[in-house]
Amino acid sequence: MEDKVNSNTHHRLVINDRERVSITGVTDVISFDTDAVIIETEMGTLTIKGMDLHVNRLNLDKEELDLDGQIDSLEYSDGARYGSKGSWMSKLFG
Repeated sequence: MEDKVNSNTHHRLVINDRERVSITGVTDVISFDTDAVIIETEMGTLTIKGMDLHVNRLNLDKEELDLDGQIDSLEYSDGARYGSKGSWMSKLFG
């Protein structure tokens, strides 16, 4: 029986020519369309924005994702940073 790889997987992101992205440490795909791909990784939620984005390969057992298209931006957000501690507005006025 094949062991699941995710117990020792590390998060890795490789961008080639702003046209191809390979990502490891992917735990879930939240949403995707031709303009944005939102995924959960071991390092937080990753939003990839661009044009004509296409998921070429997704293997959640191996925690891998490959996509291509015009990559315009990548943004990480960490739920623990923004969740229970409160928003920056509550810190400002709290």
